[in-house]
Amino acid sequence: MTEAHIVESSRRTVVSADGTRIAVYEEGDPSGPVLVLVHGWPDSHVVWDGVVPLLADRFRIIRYDNRGVGGSAVPKDVSAFAMARFADDFAAVIDAVAPGERVHVLAHDWGSTGIWEYLARPEATDRIASFTSTSGPSSDHLNRFVMTGLATPYRPVRFARSAATMGRLAYMGVFALPVLPPLLVRLTLRRTLTRMLERRDDIPADRIHHSPDQITDAVNSMKVYRANFAKSLTSARTDHHVDVPVQMIVNTRDPFVGHHVYDEVRNWVPRLWRRDIRAGHWSPFSHPRVLADAVTELVDHLEGKPASRTLLRAQVGRPRERFGDTLVSVTGAGSGIGRETALLFARLGAEVVVSDLDEAGVEKTAADIAERGGTAHSYVLDVSDAQAVEEFAEMVCREHGVPDVVVNNAGIGQAGSFLDTPAEEWDRVLDVNLGGVVNGCRSFAGRMVDRGLGGHVVNVSSMAAYSPLQAMNAYCTSKAAVYMFSDCLRAELDAAGIGLTTICPGVINTNIIHTTRWNPPEHKAGAVAARRKQVATGFNARSYGPERVAKAIVESVVKNKAIRPVAPEAYLLYGTSRVAPQIMRSAARQKLI
Repeated sequence: MTEAHIVESSRRTVVSADGTRIAVYEEGDPSGPVLVLVHGWPDSHVVWDGVVPLLADRFRIIRYDNRGVGGSAVPKDVSAFAMARFADDFAAVIDAVAPGERVHVLAHDWGSTGIWEYLARPEATDRIASFTSTSGPSSDHLNRFVMTGLATPYRPVRFARSAATMGRLAYMGVFALPVLPPLLVRLTLRRTLTRMLERRDDIPADRIHHSPDQITDAVNSMKVYRANFAKSLTSARTDHHVDVPVQMIVNTRDPFVGHHVYDEVRNWVPRLWRRDIRAGHWSPFSHPRVLADAVTELVDHLEGKPASRTLLRAQVGRPRERFGDTLVSVTGAGSGIGRETALLFARLGAEVVVSDLDEAGVEKTAADIAERGGTAHSYVLDVSDAQAVEEFAEMVCREHGVPDVVVNNAGIGQAGSFLDTPAEEWDRVLDVNLGGVVNGCRSFAGRMVDRGLGGHVVNVSSMAAYSPLQAMNAYCTSKAAVYMFSDCLRAELDAAGIGLTTICPGVINTNIIHTTRWNPPEHKAGAVAARRKQVATGFNARSYGPERVAKAIVESVVKNKAIRPVAPEAYLLYGTSRVAPQIMRSAARQKLI
């Protein structure tokens, strides 16, 4: 559809069951499925301003101001802010704007809790086609989680989580008091929110959307705490089962609602999807694309389209292998460590994108995966070519989706001291070994961050990163650079929930010894063949295969390891380099021939 089909926001007033006037705003595609966006405290419908543009060409979007906020009326009685009244408001809105239709809902904070309240009503199944919730649990389910846990001190972990939840909710008890809390909100809310959103959650100012009347709205609607807090602790339904498809966006850094609160929702909701994202309370600001994509993927699936990989992975209770519904990209997958890593991920259920400069080798890897019942896509790629890697990443993400795991493995060997290594050879080693890792991270990591669902990057370095040898100057330098680059990038990606592991293999029996270029002193050039054969014999006798590195890579992704040496000598030299670095410097004097 074109922009001309999208209508600008229009406003109308709907009267709720108790006579409260509710301001309703409509925009988007008039012929699209109806999507109702419901906000919480201390926000108004404006909280969705960053999300609406991402949905407007697909949905007929309905927003409204909760009672006490924005263009809606402000009831005087505290009882008028009970969750049942919020459910009445939602019912009045959908009856007015979409009579007889089933609507989709995206709700946040108290708005989400109000929708859970509506879902307890028998007519909910006929009126709601799907519900996507973020930072707003059902008060019934929350009560059961807390009270059941506190009643089982003999289960210390469960008890501790319930107690921690009570601690997080203590602020609600304060907000439920009269007089002083509204005054504090009026004096401190703007400054406190700014500190939380911009500093703690690192949300750019231009992505934070508040009504100009936010302080007044917040004070007027604080009665929601007095009307609901005590009741939610003292009473709850024990039969609040929900037949509507529900999708939870769980903000793992939410300071108000701990993510463990949602662990038992599966007992109440048989059709449930859950996506954990590294976000604070206000995911409509920090992750608008995640919310928009989540809603769109669920609605598309419910309307008959095949479920996306991310939706399949989010489905609670769906049987899957360790890496089922996961996309993994592996470079240098035509042989050795890359090949074995791709094969292992595929055996564990992943769909694999394999690439290598060796077309025959990478096609064989893909064919072997397919022969064993897996799914693989093979591509020829020169990782040292930044533009080619960027085009590759764009194509992969367009045709297969953003990878969940990226393994930057491609590399080449080189032997020779600095003074004996030609400049072009030095540059070639760094272009492939370091440049290939940097190019892969630059092209994929940004897309993983933008997707907002976390993931993992694996950069294959070597024990040579911390084991200096004059006989392998360019190679050691390139791997040491990968090691430090990865350490820096790990810290950067952590904020997005993306892990990064640096793999440091030791002496691994691969074909790298046969493809390594040697640059000996000119007067010893004739001894290269004999020395190469001697080293190859040692590698073969070592009999430590690339499949063991592949296993270490998979384990590191699962456990989110930062540094992972592989093989006993890699661990030994890793420890020695830190405890007695002079030993490593002395050993570096060893010559090539």
